[in-house]
Amino acid sequence: MKDLIDELGAATRAVERRPGDDGELVSVAVGRTYPYGVDDVWDAVTDPERLARWFAPVSGDLRPGGSFQVEGNAGGEVLDCEPPRLLRVSWGAPESRVTVRLTADGDATTLELEHTVPVALAGSGAGAFFVGPGWDVAVLGLALHLRGGLDGDPAAWEASPEVVRYNAATVDAWAETVTASGTATADEVAGGVAAARAQFVPDPA
Repeated sequence: MKDLIDELGAATRAVERRPGDDGELVSVAVGRTYPYGVDDVWDAVTDPERLARWFAPVSGDLRPGGSFQVEGNAGGEVLDCEPPRLLRVSWGAPESRVTVRLTADGDATTLELEHTVPVALAGSGAGAFFVGPGWDVAVLGLALHLRGGLDGDPAAWEASPEVVRYNAATVDAWAETVTASGTATADEVAGGVAAARAQFVPDPA
């Protein structure tokens, strides 16, 4: 079986501070290219039946203006939905936004997921540690699902030792990304690493 750590380099990661409509934002972005058609990838990220097989059960009205709830996670409102290329939702709070963009390239599809929050909430680019590793494992889960290798209980999969080890590696990858972005001090990065390890890399029972 392929070691999940081998998947680490398949994802791209970025953190930046940039202007928003109501003030400065922290942007946390993760991307990955999948060797599957855009319609298949769009279906996997928007169909509740498929989401439950690799991400989490999602309930609600998944149309623009509708609200949704991710089981055990955040809820929000569907702000934009343009199949098969754009999905934008609020995530946990109106000012917290997640945008998913799909770009077709022949038989492959590039997914770019951006999570933005105001600097006032994130504090600095170190806010990436609270969401980046989670989105990182989500794009990995999508890859496995598209291959036919993840089709069960995603919560159990995410709690497996292999995924916890992958999470530890992504925390290190996000530390490098935040540091290189210049959006947080060394102390903020250290604090973010500690918080991310507590959240995403629990000690064995």
